[in-house]
Amino acid sequence: MNASLPDSPRMQMWFDFASPYSYLAILRVQALAESAGVVVDLRPFLLGPIFQAQGWNDSPFRLFPGKGAYMMRDIARLADKYGITYNRPRLFPRMSVLPARIALLGQDEPWCRDFCVAVFRANFQDDLDIQSEDVVHGLLQDLSLDADALIARAKSEAAKEALRRQVDRARDLGLFGAPTFFAGGEMFWGNDRLEDALQWARDQVAARDVAVADQDNSVSPS
Repeated sequence: MNASLPDSPRMQMWFDFASPYSYLAILRVQALAESAGVVVDLRPFLLGPIFQAQGWNDSPFRLFPGKGAYMMRDIARLADKYGITYNRPRLFPRMSVLPARIALLGQDEPWCRDFCVAVFRANFQDDLDIQSEDVVHGLLQDLSLDADALIARAKSEAAKEALRRQVDRARDLGLFGAPTFFAGGEMFWGNDRLEDALQWARDQVAARDVAVADQDNSVSPS
């Protein structure tokens, strides 16, 4: 997501476009990561199949109304805290298969972060249907990307299968919510663990550098 040296600390951020906590995290992560000197690898996926594998046929925030009401208020409080614009969507959670496929196509491309931010803002600021081909087409055009070509690729069987594999990978990693961060082999769940994950990524590289320096010193001639 940001330019890096070969040995820069790295962190993966797994997210779902329907997740309001992922929205808060992705609007915060770039500045925090740049300050920490950590490279962030974006990993879009879908939480729906993860929930279904756990026996839930809907988001837990809809299955458990009390939890859902708390989450909606919590998101609004946090958005105020961070100075992030948030407008509760009329429909929650929204389908986001199309943008997820496009983000996966570009997850290692320079435009991925800007596209993801645009999709999140469309959902949680502008209350737009992010599964709509017209909406996604407009977002891509606004970024000067080839909207027709990317949407066509996203509708291909190869893109569908790639997203299925991405979800399988998320399941294999033990993901159960979004956002989830991986740093130095450790998993951190939730927007409120973003800073911890970045610090862990930094500490792991620092510890490795110390170990390498100690090894070099131990074999240096006296």
